[in-house]
Amino acid sequence: MSNVVIAGQHVLLPDLTEELTTEDGALCLPADESERRSFLDEHGAGVKVAVTSSFAGFDADLMDALPDLELIANFGVGYDSTDVEAASERGITVSNTPDVLSDGVADLGVGLIIDVLRGISASDRFARAGKWKNGAFPLQREVTGRRVGILGLGRIGQEVATRLEGFRCEIGYHNRNEVETSYRYFGGAEELAGWAEVLVVLTPGGAATKALVDADVLAALGPEGYLVNIARGTVVDEDALVQALNDATIAGAGLDVYPNEPHINEALMALDNVVLTPHIASGTRETRRAMADTVLENVRTWLADGRAVTPVN
Repeated sequence: MSNVVIAGQHVLLPDLTEELTTEDGALCLPADESERRSFLDEHGAGVKVAVTSSFAGFDADLMDALPDLELIANFGVGYDSTDVEAASERGITVSNTPDVLSDGVADLGVGLIIDVLRGISASDRFARAGKWKNGAFPLQREVTGRRVGILGLGRIGQEVATRLEGFRCEIGYHNRNEVETSYRYFGGAEELAGWAEVLVVLTPGGAATKALVDADVLAALGPEGYLVNIARGTVVDEDALVQALNDATIAGAGLDVYPNEPHINEALMALDNVVLTPHIASGTRETRRAMADTVLENVRTWLADGRAVTPVN
């Protein structure tokens, strides 16, 4: 009988799944519902630790099927797909992998800003299509000196801001609570968007931030403004975003996350002023290895002495 079960192993780093199964005796929870029920009936009792990811998640029903569960170790900094409230009610600790993602996510965020303002992806398509011989690619915008609003100035937001200082950008931010920093604080998302030329979304997901960036925020950002979302797709009202892009309410967007991943709204794919990446912000070898090491540390520390290294509840 194993003390560890893996939910959604197909979206974990393969090396992590292999290490957990070979070195820690972990079992993989089947994706098929009928197979999963048989698996839980046979192996559910005695499982103390479950490993999952933000893509797979972990709900209350699954917790109830594992009566001895003590820890849910999440592969990722975001854990909104795991029912943390239900876990807390059952005395189950949830952990994540903070800090180790900050550089990779911040790098991509800045990359999206540069891409969408300078039209890098759009100009690549332009060149490949042989359009250059018919005329020059339209003039774009510089990143240097822009006013950048960061919606959620946490660890990753700080890293984004630090990188943008090299571009002599002016940084503003909105958090639920003001933090000690030299950056300018704004009391709400709409107020921040009204000041910013680029709005970078870095808030956590979940019910509290669902559609936080709505039509009013996009209107405040304005026709010269750009939206970059490297947080969660649910934080942005996608219908309002599509409308704003089509109506030139905003100038463009760089998106790494979507409400219904891995599906991307076809209306977004049709727009040339939008840069789309398939949720790759943490998708570097260095970051994923560090995430895996944090998960392993949480699992093994818990089994050894009942302590999580990076708990969230």
